[in-house]
This record gives sequence, C-alpha cells and structure tokens, in this order.
Amino acid sequence: MRLALRWTVLTMAAGLALAGCSSHHEPVKKSARLDPFAGVGSPYYKGKGKIPMGGGKYHVGKPYQVAGRWFTPADQPGYDKTGLSSWYGEAFNRRRTANGEYFDMEEMTAAHPTLPLPSYAKVTNLNNGRQVVVRINDRGPYVGPRILDMSKRAADALDFRNQGTTRVRVQYIGVAPLNDPGGTHLLAMNSQLQRDVPLNRMIAAADRDSGYSTPVNVAAAQGAPPAYRPQPAQVAYAPPPESPGGSGIYFVQVGSFADPANVQRLEEQLSGVGRVQVAELYGDAGQIWRVRLGPVASAAEANAMAAQVADMGIAHPRVIQAAVEQASARP
Repeated sequence: MRLALRWTVLTMAAGLALAGCSSHHEPVKKSARLDPFAGVGSPYYKGKGKIPMGGGKYHVGKPYQVAGRWFTPADQPGYDKTGLSSWYGEAFNRRRTANGEYFDMEEMTAAHPTLPLPSYAKVTNLNNGRQVVVRINDRGPYVGPRILDMSKRAADALDFRNQGTTRVRVQYIGVAPLNDPGGTHLLAMNSQLQRDVPLNRMIAAADRDSGYSTPVNVAAAQGAPPAYRPQPAQVAYAPPPESPGGSGIYFVQVGSFADPANVQRLEEQLSGVGRVQVAELYGDAGQIWRVRLGPVASAAEANAMAAQVADMGIAHPRVIQAAVEQASARP
C-alpha cells in the first residue's frame, strides 16, 4: 500500500518524526513556486459508476518541495531510469490526481514526480522481466528512493503487488491523449508493446489502431504557439469531374505538415467538416504528418467537403479516389 499521503498537508509538532504512512511538507523558500497540486487535499469523484479515463488537463508544473526534497517537472523525452516502484490502491481510489483526472486503481496508471501529465511510460519489472505501458496521471511517490508508484492493476500486471515494491526500469514514451474513453488508446499502446513496436513509433501505431490523434510533444499538448510558417496563397477550389459510375471511396487530402503543433490546430479546425485522419510518415525530409478528411462514399460528397475546406482559407484541398491511389502506389 502507498506509504505517502501525497496531497494532504499534515500539521505536526516540531521534532515529531515522520509516521510510517505519511509524508511531511517542509517550509518552502519564498523564491520557490510549488506545483499547484502539491499539498492540496484531493476530492473524490462525484459521479456514479466507472470513472472515465481522462477529464483533466495537460500539466507539467513548476519546481516543488516535499519532505525536504526538490522535484523539477519537465518534458523529458530521453528519460530512462531504474529504481524502486511501489503501488497504491484503495486509499486513493476515485480521488483526483495531480492533473485533474481521477485515480482508478483498476486501470493501468501510475504516479511519477516529474514526468508530464498525462503521458505514457514503458515499465519493466527487473525481477521477472514483465512489461507494461502505463498512463502517468499523478505525482509521487515521495518515499525514499522510489521513482514510480503504480496502480493496483499495474502492480498485478507486473506481478509484484504481494511484495509491495520491486525494482523497475521506467522509459518515457510521450504525451498521452487528454481523454481516452474506455481506455481504448492505452489498450492499443499495450498491444504495440506486445508486438515489439519501437517506443518512438508506438503512439503513432496506437493512434492508427484506435482512431486517435495524439499530440507529439508537451508544447503542442499545452497549446504553445507554433513557430510561424508561411501559408500558400489562397486559391479558389475547382472540383474535379465526377468519375465514371460516380461511386467509390474518396478522401479529401488537405496537406502534409512537418510541424505537429500546426497539425493539431488544423485537426481541431477541420473537426466540424468531417472525420479527420492524421497519418505519420517518414521520408527523405524526415517526419511529416498527412492530414485527410474522409472516407466518404461519393465524389460529390468529397467535392463538397473540399469546397468547405477551401472556404475556410486552407488552400489546395485535393479529392482522391482510393482505388486510383491504390493502383498507382508503389509496392
């Protein structure tokens, strides 16, 4: 069971030793800024039934101090550390986490002192070789040398709940989607793990399997303004002629982009037009993201969608018939 009550400030008399199941918040220097959730009482989920996955916000936070130790949250794309992991369950079940989600001990989640929230990490139990991908949506642990605190279900998956703690390797994967109804994306992430998909490709593969589009870095996730990129001049949209038979599978190709922040912004802008598909591609120029609308069943519907895109000021939308594209694709 978890040994540190992370979010409740304990008032203790001077000189009183730390209790075995609590943590003490030391006085903070005036120059320091606490993480806004550190030391704040955590309310229970007020809804009924199963707790939804997500519902919080993207959060990194400022440096903060707990029990005399300083922690500095940050985006850490190269994070790969070994250390001790504990687990937590009933005492914190259905309570709010550090980014505003609610903890469900029956989901594959974890707490980490400094990694972005929510994010994904691959965790390996070094004592038995078991592995799992967890959604990090909370802060902690703050006891001794521990580097991770896992949910009851995650501890069961790594087969260490009865032991209480185990040595683990924690490898940061990337930012998780803000909401994940039914845990579909997290399940897809663990499917990619079983297929030995490389960590840097895992989120994109899970996106394809689950239909999500996940921000690729913390700056994009938190809505940081993207770097300026000149836009092509706007042109009037001229629909292509209807193909013989007037039926098939059609897409509206909006464009390909190298800046993930621009992709995220465009995806939001197009969400009212139709289903948005974002594909991660690699070529001589590096990594890019292709944005499409569709599929739709007729060229007329695709042409209407493309006209809407052009009216929004997005230049050069192009209607593609799937059969034509497949015939010309290289093997």
